[in-house]
Amino acid sequence: MTGLDAFALYTGLNGLLLIALAYNVIRHRQRSKIGIGTGNDAELERACRVHGNAVEYVPVALVIIGALAMTSAPVLVVHGVGILLTVGRALHAWGLSSSAGTTPGRFIGTLLTWISIVAGSGFLIWTAVS
Repeated sequence: MTGLDAFALYTGLNGLLLIALAYNVIRHRQRSKIGIGTGNDAELERACRVHGNAVEYVPVALVIIGALAMTSAPVLVVHGVGILLTVGRALHAWGLSSSAGTTPGRFIGTLLTWISIVAGSGFLIWTAVS
């Protein structure tokens, strides 16, 4: 598997995750009959934040993974960043979906997501200046 293949894999997996989270928002909207906003519905608000949080982090992380692949980073680096991102986003979605408070999934998911972005960014900067 090449770096570009790995990039394609994590782009596809995270794309499916975003669609699943968007579907969850739609499901809550239909149940509560709220077409726009959240109407003070706590479950809908949480579903929107789970989706919104993924939308805030996934695109920049995928740009980083794509840049790693295009700069011929070792495939293991691309996989490492991709796995951290994907597992992190799944854990975060699960944790925040289950509770608006602090949960292990939410904490570990955020941590893994941040590590993926920092590690990928650091590798890109190191590659650019060396």
